[in-house]
Amino acid sequence: METQKFNYDNTIVRAFLYATIAFGLVGFLLGLTAALMLFYPELPEFLFGTDDTTIKSLASGNIQGLINTQGALGFGRIRMLHTSAVIFAFVCNSFFCGAYYSMQRLLKTRMYSDTLSWIHFWTWQIMIVSVVITFLMGINTSKEYAEHEWPIDILITVSWVVFGINMFGTIAKRRVRHLYVAIWFFIGTWIAVAMLHIFNNLEVPLSFTSWKSYSIYAGAKDALVQWWYGHNAVAFVLTTPVLGLMYYFLPKAADRPVFSYKLSIIHFWSLIFVYLWAGPHHLQYTALPAWAQAVGTGFSIMLIAPSWGGMLNGLLTLRGAWDKVRENPILKFFVVAVTCYGMATFEGPLLATKSLNKIGHYTDWVIGHVHIGALGWNGFMAFGIVYYLIPVMWRTPLWSKKLANWHFWLGTLGIIFYAVPMYISGFTQGLMWKQFNPDGTLLWKNWLDTVTAIIPYYKMRFLGGLFYISGAILMVVNVIKTIRAGSFQREVPAEAPALANIGSTRKEGEGIHLWLERTPKLLSILAFITIAIGGLVEIIPTLTLKQSVPTITAVKPYSPLELEGRDLYIREGCNACHSQMIRPFRDEIVRFEGKNGQYSKAGEFIYDRPFLWGSKRTGPDLHREGGRNPDSWHFKHMYNPRITSAGSIMPRFPWLITNKLDKTKMVDKMKLMKNYFDVPYTKAEIDSANQWANNQAAGIVKRIYSEATDVKEQIEKDRAAKGATFVPLEQREIVAMIAYLQRLGTDIKTTQIQTASAE
Repeated sequence: METQKFNYDNTIVRAFLYATIAFGLVGFLLGLTAALMLFYPELPEFLFGTDDTTIKSLASGNIQGLINTQGALGFGRIRMLHTSAVIFAFVCNSFFCGAYYSMQRLLKTRMYSDTLSWIHFWTWQIMIVSVVITFLMGINTSKEYAEHEWPIDILITVSWVVFGINMFGTIAKRRVRHLYVAIWFFIGTWIAVAMLHIFNNLEVPLSFTSWKSYSIYAGAKDALVQWWYGHNAVAFVLTTPVLGLMYYFLPKAADRPVFSYKLSIIHFWSLIFVYLWAGPHHLQYTALPAWAQAVGTGFSIMLIAPSWGGMLNGLLTLRGAWDKVRENPILKFFVVAVTCYGMATFEGPLLATKSLNKIGHYTDWVIGHVHIGALGWNGFMAFGIVYYLIPVMWRTPLWSKKLANWHFWLGTLGIIFYAVPMYISGFTQGLMWKQFNPDGTLLWKNWLDTVTAIIPYYKMRFLGGLFYISGAILMVVNVIKTIRAGSFQREVPAEAPALANIGSTRKEGEGIHLWLERTPKLLSILAFITIAIGGLVEIIPTLTLKQSVPTITAVKPYSPLELEGRDLYIREGCNACHSQMIRPFRDEIVRFEGKNGQYSKAGEFIYDRPFLWGSKRTGPDLHREGGRNPDSWHFKHMYNPRITSAGSIMPRFPWLITNKLDKTKMVDKMKLMKNYFDVPYTKAEIDSANQWANNQAAGIVKRIYSEATDVKEQIEKDRAAKGATFVPLEQREIVAMIAYLQRLGTDIKTTQIQTASAE
C-alpha cells in the first residue's frame, strides 16, 4: 500500500502550551493570595486603604479606597477565581496541549481541522478571561467548580463541542487501526464532561440581557446534582484526561512500553463506571436521602481498585528504567505525580466513610487532600509534559537540567509544606469542634478558639505555596532560555500507509476489546452507557420522587428583601467560608442552635436556588443564624468583623454599607420564581413587593438605631454631609444582607434533640 506523507501541526500545541504556563502562574498566584488572606485578612486594607489605625496601608488613611474596590479582592471571589483558574485554565489547557500533540502521533494524522483547533483555542481562552472579569465583579452562581454564569456556560459548551468534533473527526481519518489507551481516556473524558456540564448547569436566566440566573434544581436536589458534577469534575477534568496523558507521555519519556495492556483495559472501564456513583460522599450526614449517601460511600470504596490499578500500571512501566529517573527530571515529575494520584485516590474513599467523614468534612483535611491531587498529580504531570515538549518542539536540549531539578525539589517541598499543615489543621478543627466538658457543655464554645488555633498551619501552608510558585517561576526561566536557544518546528513531516477498509464487524478469533479499539463509534457508545448508568440511578429517583424531599408546612418562601440579600451573599462568595447545613451531631446542634436546636432538614431548602450547604467551615455554620445576634451586630460585623469578634479572619464588607440596593429586578425575580419554579407567591405579594421590602427594611433600621446609637449618629452625620445625594440606610445593601441572615433557620423550631451515630 502506498505510503502517504503529511505533517503534524505543532502550532496549536504551542498555543496551548503557552496558555498552560501563563495561566498556571495566575492560578498559583491567586491561590497564594487566598492563603495569605486566611491569616492576614487585612490584605485588601493594606493595598487599598483603611480607617483602622492599627493597620499599615499603602493608600491614604481612609476606607474609601477599599469601598471603591467593591470587593474585587474579597476572599470569596479570589477563592472561586483560584479554583476556576487552576481547573479550567491550567489543567484544561495542559490537557488540550498534551492531547493535540499525542492524538496526532497516536492516530498518524494531522488534526481533522486546523480551523476548529484554533476556534477551540480562542473560545476557551475568551471563556477564561470572561471568568476572571465576571468573578471579580461578583457575577457567579456559587456552585463549586461551576460558578460561571449562564453565558459562560454556553461558551464552555460551544468550545467543548468544537473540540469533540475535531477529536472524533481526527479519529475517523486515522491511519492506525486500533485506538491506543490514551485515546480511550480522551473519548471517555469528552463524553462525561459534556454530560456533567450540561445537566448541572441547567438554569433559568432572569432575562437574556441579565447575567443573573437561578438553578432549575432546588435544595437537596440541587446539592445532589451539584456534587454528582463536582466530584466528577474532579474525575473527568482532573483525572481521566491526565491519565490519558500519563499513558502517552510516561512511556515515551521512559522509552518503555506500558506495563500491562490488560490492566489498562480494566483500569479504563472500571474507572469510568464507578466514578459516576461516588458523588454523594460529599454530602454525608446532610439532608440528602440516606440511600444516596450509602451508595456514594460504597462506590467510593470501590474506587480504590481501579485508581490503584492505574497508578501501578504507570509506576510499573518504569521497571528497568529507574536509573533514568535519577537522571531525568521529566521522569521525576511523572513518578511523584503518579504517586500523588495513588495517595489522593486512597484518601478520598477513606474520607467517604461515615466514621472519618464526620471528623474530616468541612475541615482543612479535605483541603490538604484536594491539593495532593491538584499540586502533585495535576501540577507535576503538567510540568513534566512542558519539560518533555519544549526540547522536542524547539529541537534543542533543555537549557538547564539543574534548574528543572531545582523546580522539582521546590515543588515537592511545596506539596509537603502545604499538605501536612492542612492535615494537622484539619484534625485540630474536627476534634476541637466535637469536644465536650464533663458537664455537657462545649469545651471550645467560641468558634474563634478553633480559628486562632490553626493560624500557624495557615502560615506554613503559605510557605508551601511560596515554594511551589518559586519552582514554577524557575520553569518559566528555563522554558524561555530553551526557546531562545532553539528553533520551533511548526510542521513535523510524517508518513504512514492509509488505513484499509475492512469493515466494522468482528472478525473470527478477534478479541472483543481489540474489536472495540478499531470501532470508535461502538467504543464511544459503550463508554457513554457505562458513564451514564451511575448518574441515572442516583439522580432520576431523587429528582422525580416528591417523597425524597418531605414538605414542611412552616417553611415559607423568602421575602423580596431576603431574596435580594441572598443574591448579595452569593455575589460576595460567603459560602466559601460558611456552610448552611447542621448535621445530626450533638456538637453541631448545641454549637449552632443551643440545647433546644434542630439539625437541618431537606424540606427547609425547597426554595434555595442554588443550595448553599458549603464545603468548608472557616467561619461557623449559618443555617440557624437567624435571631442569634441583633441586627446592629451584623451591621458592625460586616463593616469590620474584628470589632465584634476579636481575632476574626473574615474580610471586611464596607461597600455593603455604602452601596444603594438595586431593586429594579426584585419583582422580576419573584415572577420568575413563581412562573418557572411554582414558588407560592401570590399576585398581591408580587404587586406589593416594593412596599413589602420597604417595610421590612424600615424595621431592621429601627432595630439597628435602637441597639446602636453610634451607628445612628454616624448615619446622621453622613446625611448632613451628603445632602441631596444621601442614600437612607433603609435603601442600602447591608439591610438586605441582614434580612437574609436573620431569616436563616427560623422557619422550624423543636425541643427535641436528635442525633445520628456512625454505626
